[in-house]
Amino acid sequence: MRKTLIALMLAAALPTVAMAMPDAGGPPHGEHHSEYHRGGGEHHRGGAPFAQLDLSREQRQQIGKLMGEQMKSRHEITQRYLEKLPAADQQALKDELKAKRDKTQAEIRALLKPEQQKQFDEMKKKQDERRAEWAEFKAWKAEKAKKAQ
Repeated sequence: MRKTLIALMLAAALPTVAMAMPDAGGPPHGEHHSEYHRGGGEHHRGGAPFAQLDLSREQRQQIGKLMGEQMKSRHEITQRYLEKLPAADQQALKDELKAKRDKTQAEIRALLKPEQQKQFDEMKKKQDERRAEWAEFKAWKAEKAKKAQ
């Protein structure tokens, strides 16, 4: 059961890591940039699953909304099961996910040019600030709930 939950958590974290990746809509390996565009190569982010369907803007928005709802639902389900784990396992899982995220971000940063690295660092700083604010809010909310009981 524990291994299943860990696998579930890792599977749930993969979309987050994928979204953090830079745009992969460039030419496939080994193809020259101009050849790629002349040949009508894929121009959508990472070869998105619906890229070949020639969707209207409204369809893309609706599908995006549905995908966002699915991701949120998956996260809520994962959290429900994570909360059932012992505190030590929860912390170990969170630490492992953070270490993996940090490693991936370091690898991404290493691929960037100096100017891009500055932008990346600024984006990461803002993301860390939002994450800290969210943690503070969750702590406040939990404390408020305890006082209400």
